[in-house]
Amino acid sequence: MNQLTYLPEFNRISSLPDEQIDLARAALLIASVEYPELDIEHQLGLLDSLATAAARSIDAKAEPLVLVNQLSEYLFDEVGFGGNQEDYYDPRNSFLNDVLLRRVGIPITLSLVCIEVGRRLGIQLIAIGMPGHLLIRHRDVSDWFIDPFHGGILLSQEECEQRLQQIAQATIPWDASCLIPLSNREFVTRILMNLKGIYLQRKDYSRTLSILEHLVLISPDSKQDLRDRGAVYFRLGRYQDALDDLQTYLGSTAPAKDTESVERLLEQVRQALIQER
Repeated sequence: MNQLTYLPEFNRISSLPDEQIDLARAALLIASVEYPELDIEHQLGLLDSLATAAARSIDAKAEPLVLVNQLSEYLFDEVGFGGNQEDYYDPRNSFLNDVLLRRVGIPITLSLVCIEVGRRLGIQLIAIGMPGHLLIRHRDVSDWFIDPFHGGILLSQEECEQRLQQIAQATIPWDASCLIPLSNREFVTRILMNLKGIYLQRKDYSRTLSILEHLVLISPDSKQDLRDRGAVYFRLGRYQDALDDLQTYLGSTAPAKDTESVERLLEQVRQALIQER
């Protein structure tokens, strides 16, 4: 199966109600940007196998916090999942198949492993979109949080605040919104935004475009992604596509701070089209 086949499938998932979005499948469809021949069913089977093995170490009748600890001990201590401290911006950290193979990742993909293995065991974990550092918690325990990037340790709300201040160097004020659960759509969007940032930093515009194609599908109301796709089309010499996206962006938003710069880019696109003819 090639990427041209995967994108319609991602579109189908993106159009589902939020609660029906399959996080693992969506993440693996994203990974097909890098691995067009990825066997998604096999990768989902690896999550099944992790859950089967974890079940031997988990007391299904235990209290929620005990279940969380037992799951963390299995995944992080026994299996060896952990945060990639040495190369955080390696794109492989954002591909679920690579994380399952290499046992290292970033907060969002390690959280995804926990959520998916937990779900298979009846342990309901939800993602918490703390700025700059994704956490998870049990659905029924609102005051303790799991930090998958740091070995699955438990954090209190106060410790979450301390962690945020370390990450953001006191530039982000703390309030209750820092610990609001993410929707499935927001979760998938975060994976894509991580990859978008990495590929833009590397000026890898072909891969950036693939990620933006997914972002436009999962977040159709995000006009910024339409703008950015137009800019990437321009970089890749796809001037008509760039014209279409940038005109749509300018025509569908209220006056924005970047209107002048986008209009300048649009003029460059028009000039490039004239030169092509």
